[in-house]
Amino acid sequence: MTHFSRTRMLAAGASLAVLALVIVSIDHIQPDLLPSDDQEIAGTEIANISMPAEHRDEAVAQKPAIALQSAAPSAGRAMEMDQRLRRQALTGMAAAPSIADAQPRPGFTDQGRDQFAEFTPNPVKRVAEAPVSTFSVDVDTASYAFMRSALNRGVLPQKDAVRVEELINYFDYDYPVPVDRTQPFNAQVTVMPTPWNQNTRLLGIGIKGYDLPRSDTPPTNLVFLIDTSGSMDAPDKLPLLRNAFRLLLSSLKPEDTVAIVAYAGGAGTVLEPTKVADKGKILTALESLHAGGSTAGAEGIRLAYQLAERQMEQNGVNRVVLATDGDFNVGITDTKELTDFVERKREAGIGLSVLGFGQGNYNDALMQALAQNGNGNAAYIDTLNEARKVLVEEAGSTLFTIARDVKLQLEFNPATVSEYRLIGYETRLLNREDFNNDKVDAGDIGAGHSVTTLYEFAPAGSPGQKIDALRYEKPEVAAADGDLDEYAFLKIRYKLPGSETSRLITVPVTKAAGFPQVDAAPQDARFAAAVAAFGQILRGGRHTGPYTYDDVIALAQSAKGEDRFGYRAEFVNLVRLAKSAAALEPLKP
Repeated sequence: MTHFSRTRMLAAGASLAVLALVIVSIDHIQPDLLPSDDQEIAGTEIANISMPAEHRDEAVAQKPAIALQSAAPSAGRAMEMDQRLRRQALTGMAAAPSIADAQPRPGFTDQGRDQFAEFTPNPVKRVAEAPVSTFSVDVDTASYAFMRSALNRGVLPQKDAVRVEELINYFDYDYPVPVDRTQPFNAQVTVMPTPWNQNTRLLGIGIKGYDLPRSDTPPTNLVFLIDTSGSMDAPDKLPLLRNAFRLLLSSLKPEDTVAIVAYAGGAGTVLEPTKVADKGKILTALESLHAGGSTAGAEGIRLAYQLAERQMEQNGVNRVVLATDGDFNVGITDTKELTDFVERKREAGIGLSVLGFGQGNYNDALMQALAQNGNGNAAYIDTLNEARKVLVEEAGSTLFTIARDVKLQLEFNPATVSEYRLIGYETRLLNREDFNNDKVDAGDIGAGHSVTTLYEFAPAGSPGQKIDALRYEKPEVAAADGDLDEYAFLKIRYKLPGSETSRLITVPVTKAAGFPQVDAAPQDARFAAAVAAFGQILRGGRHTGPYTYDDVIALAQSAKGEDRFGYRAEFVNLVRLAKSAAALEPLKP
């Protein structure tokens, strides 16, 4: 026998031995590890096929990263699964890391990997050169809760984690509530001296959405999309997440529908669409969730939308609620590809809201992008009390949209205003021509939700001007007497749910809306100003001059009002914490 023939026989024998090992390993897979018909094959199960027996036993003992449905598969399904696994093993499909490999080492804590989109604060603009400001409303509050979480740990939040408009809009304000849902909000404007600059004025715009009575809320079809990857194995992540969703159930009606999808190395249906009336079944499914494995978030998103489409409420709310730390590291991880997918599903009638959890590897940049393209809210849950605020107290504003694609445009009057800057909303700016284009997406407002916007402006001829006039600028034409009474002209565009044609609201901002002193201004206007000052100081205080944390505390204390839930008192305490907070968190072991 030639050397070549002996080599071929040895190779064939080795191949048979490998095949035998694969078949034996498959025969020992426990039935409760097999996925159901509508589930992807989790990478952890595939990995167990070829691992040594002692490691395989250890992985099986830890259970799969995603808690699958508890019903054992039929004999026919088990045989089909055997065949699928054999084919994959023989064709050399790459297996995901084993559960044991994916678990963080004991005592490990993620740190310093939080991700926030970079942005530059809005600049001061001359009215003579750019009199019009246009932006989309924003009702997210994630930035405030993340800031609070950082300060409660004794460290200042990183600058890009502070979005001033989200700090301002974390609080409810007592703006006029419309009585007719056909015009879902009214606008209230105030002008007062700027607390941190006596030479400028602070213009506040407040709107509050029509509040739907509970009896009028439409049928709701929700899919909870829950991250059960290894990075969620922390007290402020998966355990807090379970309790948060328990609270959300209390906000729903018995005839509403809930489904649960979990994802780690793969994605699986934990709970088929189930009526809220069967609360015990839903709670049991939540309790079955355990963290472990890598993070195939894109696969989970796809499966969640499939379930939402299957149970589609034509005249109701259809929404995926994503709960995660945002650490997508398997499958589609490109933000643009994910947001394009979410945008297409939004146009098909299914929205996306995002609940963020944990710190150390929180991907806020991705969460914001997904929520904005999914016409949903982005909230950050750092405590059970925050979960109650977002999912119970503000459930209407989170789930039930009363106005879509809401855009604001403010035109300043050059006869009375020389310069202005928009405080916050840097990630929501629109082109001037976008305001009248109904194809351009913008933010949505939920039932009972309030939105506050602040501009700082310098009156014409005041010493508050920061930009020199141009040498060759032509002299301005003298204004008519009527023009001298207006600071600006506000326009608001919005669409009613189910309509693709926008409506217009206009409000002149006159001097009659002004208050001569800060103390004379409405309570809500003063408190919003205090929050705005705090957010700007956290970002470096470029425009707040010598204004200090103590000044913020004094102004906020004077405007706390009734404060039924203590949110404003909590804000004052956070400002006190900021005074002694470290610039960088100490390195954890």
